[in-house]
Amino acid sequence: MKEVQTIFSKITKNNKRAMECLQYGVGAGRDQLRQQTAEQVAGLDVSAPEGPCYKPDRVIITHGSQQFLYLLTEALCDENDIVLVEAPSYFVYLGILQSFDTKTRSVPMDSDGMNLESLKKTLEELRQSGEIRKVKMLYLVSYFQNPTGISTSLEKKKAILRLVKSYEKHAGHPIYILEDAAYRELKFPDTPETPSMLTLPGARQRVIYSGTYSKSFATGIRIGFALLPSPLRTVVMRIKGNHDFGTANLLQSILEEALDSGLYQSHLNRLQSRYQSKARHMQKCIQRSFPDEIEWAGPAGGLYFWAKAPKNISTGPRSPLFKKALKERVMYVPGVYTYAKDLNTHDCDNAMRISFGNASLEDIRQGIERLGSALNAQCSRKK
Repeated sequence: MKEVQTIFSKITKNNKRAMECLQYGVGAGRDQLRQQTAEQVAGLDVSAPEGPCYKPDRVIITHGSQQFLYLLTEALCDENDIVLVEAPSYFVYLGILQSFDTKTRSVPMDSDGMNLESLKKTLEELRQSGEIRKVKMLYLVSYFQNPTGISTSLEKKKAILRLVKSYEKHAGHPIYILEDAAYRELKFPDTPETPSMLTLPGARQRVIYSGTYSKSFATGIRIGFALLPSPLRTVVMRIKGNHDFGTANLLQSILEEALDSGLYQSHLNRLQSRYQSKARHMQKCIQRSFPDEIEWAGPAGGLYFWAKAPKNISTGPRSPLFKKALKERVMYVPGVYTYAKDLNTHDCDNAMRISFGNASLEDIRQGIERLGSALNAQCSRKK
């Protein structure tokens, strides 16, 4: 809060700048913020800003990353087109795909990202059925995934790009890869950085990289961004013009100042440490309160823990467990929401996403104790 107050005061003291910030902006976003964004991503990738994937004219600034996901799907997908997704995946984007009548093909995950054998099998099945021509994109949340907390390794990113590229001759068009890096900057301080797919050969024509400043700076500052191939950027920009007259100028100006002054990075450093402390606290609480039958893993960044109960225990919205949790004033996201409709969701009905983002340490302790009590009761009944 203090950082934003400082920046806002600085902007409004300059009448000319203040007036300019209160006008409409350009559709693609302010030039300075697009330049800063390109440099920010290049810095995370330890890549030269002049590299072909990090040019400011590839950047679009949007009202949160959610707007970009919607615009991209509208630009790329017709009814009954196919998008390959992780299983599980970001449930809000699954809803966007459903709203466009886009089909999904789910690919299960390993501890370091998509299972390559399953991805190859899926692509081959689509080739043999002739549906490969309808495959427009592969979507992955590659850093501290929502909901599992899994990050995709660089070696797996390389393999995914090679594999998808090898099926383009059968599709007859580019198969894009959307790397959703919304949680990338929420890595914990001792977690090493993994380069994005933008660093890989062939990325310039195929890889779309999206991110957000909302999670790393302030959720109320709804600013997202994307770096994407020029032909696709042109189409997305045309559609964006039908949605708005440009992303909020004032919010972009606040971010420009935060990035330029170093306030953004200092805030992010504190945020990373705070989330790490919360995650470690939640992990200790889970170890103390959850029954042994529950499988779970602690993340190296992001906001979420992913837990699985035995197959005979449902975590779904109508389950006794969920109702008991609500009664105890504990909320989790049922795992069934995070799987696309091409799967038999009954087989995915035993997982849950637990968030530590907004909760205090005391709230985490109480919440996990209550959830643990409900889980212990369910496990005892099912024995």
